[in-house]
Amino acid sequence: MEYIGEHLWYGKVGNVFVILSFIFALISTISYFFATKENIEAASWKRMARISFRLHSFSLFGIVITLFMMLQNHYFEYEYVWHHSSKGMQMKYILSCFWEGQEGSFLLWSFWHVVIGLILQRTAKEWENHVMITISLVQVFLSTMLLGVFIFEKKIGTNPFTILLREHPDFANIPLFSDPNYLQNLDGRGLNPLLQNYWMTIHPPTLFLGFALTIVPFAYALAGLMQKKYSEWIKPALPWTFLGVMVLGIGVLMGGAWAYEALSFGGFWAWDPVENSSLVPWLTLVGAAHLMLINKNKGQSLFTTFIMAIITFVLVLYSTFLTRSGILGESSVHAFTDLGMTGQLLIYLLFFLFLGIFLLLVDKKLKIRYAILTGILTLAAVTIGYGSYMLMAWFVSGIVFLIWSQIKFFPKPTEEEEGIWSREFWMFVGSIIILVSSFQIMFYTSMPVWNKLFDSNKAPATDVIAFYNTWQVPFAILVTLLIAVGQFFKHKDTDIKFFIKKITLSLVVSFALSALLMYVLNYTQKVNALLLFSSVFAAVANADYFIRILKGKIKKGGASIAHIGFALIMLGALISTSKKDFISQNTSGKSVESLGKSFSNNDNILLTQGDTLPMGKYYVSYVGKRKKGVNIYFDVDYFTKNQNGTYKKEFSLAPLLQTNPKMGNVAEPDTKHYLTFDVYTHVTYANLENLDHPVSANSEEYGSAKIHELSKGDTAFASNAIIIFDSLSTIKDKTKYKLGENDIAVNAHIQVVSMNKKQETIPIYIIRNNMVESISSTVNELGLQFTFGKINPENGKIEIAIQEKKSNTRDFIVMQAMVFPGINILWLGCVIMGLGTLLAVIERIKKNKK
Repeated sequence: MEYIGEHLWYGKVGNVFVILSFIFALISTISYFFATKENIEAASWKRMARISFRLHSFSLFGIVITLFMMLQNHYFEYEYVWHHSSKGMQMKYILSCFWEGQEGSFLLWSFWHVVIGLILQRTAKEWENHVMITISLVQVFLSTMLLGVFIFEKKIGTNPFTILLREHPDFANIPLFSDPNYLQNLDGRGLNPLLQNYWMTIHPPTLFLGFALTIVPFAYALAGLMQKKYSEWIKPALPWTFLGVMVLGIGVLMGGAWAYEALSFGGFWAWDPVENSSLVPWLTLVGAAHLMLINKNKGQSLFTTFIMAIITFVLVLYSTFLTRSGILGESSVHAFTDLGMTGQLLIYLLFFLFLGIFLLLVDKKLKIRYAILTGILTLAAVTIGYGSYMLMAWFVSGIVFLIWSQIKFFPKPTEEEEGIWSREFWMFVGSIIILVSSFQIMFYTSMPVWNKLFDSNKAPATDVIAFYNTWQVPFAILVTLLIAVGQFFKHKDTDIKFFIKKITLSLVVSFALSALLMYVLNYTQKVNALLLFSSVFAAVANADYFIRILKGKIKKGGASIAHIGFALIMLGALISTSKKDFISQNTSGKSVESLGKSFSNNDNILLTQGDTLPMGKYYVSYVGKRKKGVNIYFDVDYFTKNQNGTYKKEFSLAPLLQTNPKMGNVAEPDTKHYLTFDVYTHVTYANLENLDHPVSANSEEYGSAKIHELSKGDTAFASNAIIIFDSLSTIKDKTKYKLGENDIAVNAHIQVVSMNKKQETIPIYIIRNNMVESISSTVNELGLQFTFGKINPENGKIEIAIQEKKSNTRDFIVMQAMVFPGINILWLGCVIMGLGTLLAVIERIKKNKK
């Protein structure tokens, strides 16, 4: 059959670019390898390597442009385009469609590697050949993720240009494709409604640039090992490493801001496995950057520097494996589904892990150390036990080995080893603490992996946030304390009296500020109080160092400014989460718990349109709902009451519901920002009926009946009243209802409680000549009608149908509202940390040029 309107040549062009991208990446890798040989042909190999990498870059840009054009023009004949876009989607989300899927996100990652590689070709100078081997080789692996070819019946990668929707196994046999003009009436599945947010257009590119930047210290570390230049690689790698710290940190924090602003779980961090997978490489990259500073200044901690630089990139690969293999499918809402690339991802991860290990252990001396390490690990594993605890034993033993091996693994530094009161020593301790913290996060995040490896069934903690906080808060205390005191130590060694003299002012000010904050915030929990003090101490001490020691010189103050930012992030996170207050206790008099198990009167308030109810220090009124495009906005006014009893409107919020018939509706919050706190709201339940055709206020028509099965004393709810089943009674005066001797009539005594009064209504249930009849009763002023429909003799319950007049049925919503105090401290810290790190990067680049 010849199909009309298909644009198959786009797919052919895109597929050619995919193949060329793989071929040129492979040629570039081989050429750079031969260019490292010191012979007469090395210069020719280098020229070929450069040309090949640039052709690889051109091919990759071709892939990106072709796929973007297919998405922009809605070529739904391609499964990738159909799966991620739709005609009704706003054009600003086309970029989001591009990297929503696995193929697009691999392309984004590969794109940033190409940009970095092209810059390094111009700036790496004598390091170019050895550094670009690694980057080109990584590009070979990433290119295979898009090949979509079969080798020995095993599919390698997934190609978005070769999978047509009509040939996809899930859709090939549907009747739609029997029509040659099927594209005329076809629309795409569309973007996940959770991702239809401007954060989706800026967060993933930033995060993936951060991931991509981890390859630079990794590549330089391997280059140093290959050339036996154990320390020289650190100088050119340092600016890139701090740039990676800045960009990846901003990317992670953007994810938190996205969650806070656009998602409705009520916070900025949920310790979700995918969140953890992006946080851990950033932590180890921070550790690597500080260890590189130690080695650059004093030549110490070299082995651990290599380990941290290598493990950071390996952790990025491991995060990729976790999020894309489908293994986190049941434990994270952010993870990708398995596209059959699990084996490839595992090979990718293991190859670079073992490449780093091999280059570390290639020397005889190092093999002896490796034997010692293996013995320690084996003994620890046997002692502690089997299963997932073996991995914990390995890690603890490895930490001991790292500390022991600092001056034994590589050529000894020419200078004397640093003392315990040196800046280098405490930076090393801080890096080890970060490494341990990272291990704890990744170990428990990987629980699905351990379950699969060891055939176990260990469930994650019920309260994930509390579980991770219990572990991570002590680490945060230690790190912030080290940040506070670290810069006051001198290189090599510090006179303790000098140190005490310099730190005393910061310590006294911090104690005073912390005591004030603890009093205002009423902190009683010791761990939180310690973190509050350590965070304040870190911010104050670094500000003190910047002002008194550095004399306010911005160019020299990058580290101090970044540390202040990090301390404020910790302080803001602590205050906003520990003092988060649900103000939406239900004061409506109508329980929300009947809506389901997830609804609680302690943190959900039912708002009926037009009513004004107290909520926290405010009074709130639900004004009504309005539809704009796919969004339904629920307008809520917030008031305060003056001393004379009048209401003053403070602000309005409009949390929304994004409707999506294909994937389900999604609630998005709305927040009122103040300097010292935020009021955060989102709708948890709403009635979406009659949105386009509201009922007339004069309508006397009754709406559809709602059936309630009630026992004596049970309660039901109408929109304007509480209904209580009081009792049953039989009718003895049978002549009134023309009943025979064997006929039965029963009254249901119903108490109807409204805002103004309590009254009784009595619907009647009759069995006449073995036929059932009902005589309804009404409460006219409330617009309610009651019908007694059934008696269940087995459980003693009756069935009451309640109908309301459409004119008096008012709309309602159920809403959650919470106050986040001090949240702006966190966002301010994000900005300051980013600026400080940027200053550090600029300063490192200037020093390298000199």
